Amino acid sequence: MSRLVVVSNRVPLPSERGAKAGGLAVALADALQPGSLWFGWSGRRSARGGGTTHIQRADSITYATVDLSEADYNSFYVNFANGALWPLLHFRLGLLDFHVEDYAGYRAVNRQFAAALVPLLRPDDLIWVHDYHLIPMAAELRALGVTNRIGFFLHTPFVPPEVFYALPRAPDLLANLCRYDVVGFHTRGYRRAFLDCVAQGLGVHPDSDGRFVWSGRPVRAIIDPVGIDADAFSEQAVKASRGNDARMLRDSLGDKALAIGVDRLDYSKGLSNRFVAIGRFFANYPQHRKQISVLQVAARSREDLGAYQRLRRELDRIVGETNGKYSEFDWTPLRYMTRAVKRDTLAGFFRLARLAIVTPLRDGMNLVAKEYVAAQDPDDPGVLILSRFAGAADELPEALIVNPYDADEIAEAMHHGLSMDLAERRERWRSLHKNVCTNNAHRFCTLFLTHLARADTQPERPSLRAIS
Repeated sequence: MSRLVVVSNRVPLPSERGAKAGGLAVALADALQPGSLWFGWSGRRSARGGGTTHIQRADSITYATVDLSEADYNSFYVNFANGALWPLLHFRLGLLDFHVEDYAGYRAVNRQFAAALVPLLRPDDLIWVHDYHLIPMAAELRALGVTNRIGFFLHTPFVPPEVFYALPRAPDLLANLCRYDVVGFHTRGYRRAFLDCVAQGLGVHPDSDGRFVWSGRPVRAIIDPVGIDADAFSEQAVKASRGNDARMLRDSLGDKALAIGVDRLDYSKGLSNRFVAIGRFFANYPQHRKQISVLQVAARSREDLGAYQRLRRELDRIVGETNGKYSEFDWTPLRYMTRAVKRDTLAGFFRLARLAIVTPLRDGMNLVAKEYVAAQDPDDPGVLILSRFAGAADELPEALIVNPYDADEIAEAMHHGLSMDLAERRERWRSLHKNVCTNNAHRFCTLFLTHLARADTQPERPSLRAIS
């Protein structure tokens, strides 16, 4: 049986628990069987950067990491991956900041990662690379003679040609994506955008199953939405709702309801628009004042970038204005914290919340939406408010779907959710829960790895011949 090798920018080391455990670790839990290898950046910066590969083992899984130098961290991670690729893939061309030296650094780090990974590989390993930081990884491995099946999954949106080709060096990156055997996307729309870029930029016309040939190698683009272990998260929510953190939150609310939002502090999450909408909600529907408090958890991230520093100042301003305008001595409308909160604690908070407000301007999937659904009490479920531009909206149409740019629409959805009768809440929740349980983490891993294991690595077949 082939060994699974996962490659990602950051490796969730065995010592990292609680708030540090990210969505990727949760999504891949089923796939990481004993004997698997997880490779990537250690999260550390050192004077010399790469060179030494650090090995840890836990639960029969090997974690292999390399350090980055300060210069590599800045060019690869801060400047190109998050200063150019991230805004591009979230339709924010006005924030795209491209410098050719940063692109060179991005390529160099992918080359370093490939060189460090090759000695750890076995001939029959299945290699699964994750996310936009590592688009060139397959090309670098192929250059070193690796012939294994290599798959790639993009956890962000993908953009249509009109947006994608605004990035200098976009054709190079697209050709690099085509060095993988399987390329996975959350939604039909993201895959269609990728295939449109392939057709327009490379002169290759994929078939109806997303298959095409590039440089003599068959490639397949698939749709494979990421999920969660809904049953496990539900059990966690029940347990956490009876714990100390949930009890303290409940006591602080008194007889008031709770609405919750949980995001990274990122401009793609629509937090400024959401905070304006919360103010609009209390202005337009004064009957809800002192009846509900909104808790927004927005863990700080990427604070090296000016766009994130400006966002934080903007959010501080809006929160101050909203609370200054509507607070009473015994009630605060918007509770805002920028520290990470442990996942099990959040599970308990989700179960207490009458509303979840998930309104990113763009999002690859958004697992918070699925976690909120899984956490609910079937007898008295809360209501999910969800952006139409989150990948999760394709799977969860029974949520209250909103335009995240429309503050009044979000405010109206909050009022609707709080006014919704129990029968409608239950009916919506049952449909949402069915989808969350069906498109779960196990299905995500199984579907991708099945495609990868069956990938055709032989030279071009006539039925897949490229048509110029």
